[in-house]
Amino acid sequence: MVTSTRAERVSAAFVKIADTLVDDYGVLDLLHTLVEESVSILDATAAGLLLADQFGELQVLASTSEESQLVEVLQREAGAGPCVECFQTGEVVTVDDISELGDKWPDFKQAALSQGFRSVHAIPLRIRGRTIGALNLFGVVPGALTSEDAAIGQALADVATISILQERAIREAGVINDQLQRALTSRILIEQAKGVVAQLSNVDMHESFTRIRNHARRNHLTLHDTASRIVDRSLTL
Repeated sequence: MVTSTRAERVSAAFVKIADTLVDDYGVLDLLHTLVEESVSILDATAAGLLLADQFGELQVLASTSEESQLVEVLQREAGAGPCVECFQTGEVVTVDDISELGDKWPDFKQAALSQGFRSVHAIPLRIRGRTIGALNLFGVVPGALTSEDAAIGQALADVATISILQERAIREAGVINDQLQRALTSRILIEQAKGVVAQLSNVDMHESFTRIRNHARRNHLTLHDTASRIVDRSLTL
């Protein structure tokens, strides 16, 4: 039977996460790999991950069990719990013994204990002061993660954070590029329309554009749509 050292398993986990970062990778694939590998190499029974959406609201996107997902959902809906606090503060939140929380986070406490969890370690997904979510590591026995496990968990979360933000940057850059391309296409169409109006009405290009713009404004049309109608000869100015 082939066995592997702890260092080899950690290295393999990072390689597996890196393997998800292909050109058309999905964020969900990355997050599910993150929670699965976290449970595989760390002293955790289950893991769940919440990520902030475009409105800054936490959403449960990945979990290793139905039990951990239920706890995450209840925590998110209640707006309170270690993962929520971790996201809000950008700091690690550890609960060594959930049963000793007292009156703090009652909904989370009840949900976690009912699912058999006794401890939780919440790790922020953050970079340069920006926190985009949190990773929850659940245990069925009381006790904190070792310093080594906590460091590995943070490293895994950091890699995932960088990857997610890179994907968002690429997507946002793509949106900007699309907007720029549409603007350039519209500009070409408007220049064509100016030429048509100038030729048919015997006016200069400045007057031609003024007529196009005024017509668009009067009729609540975009310059692009107005120019398109002029070019296809469905509108004459």
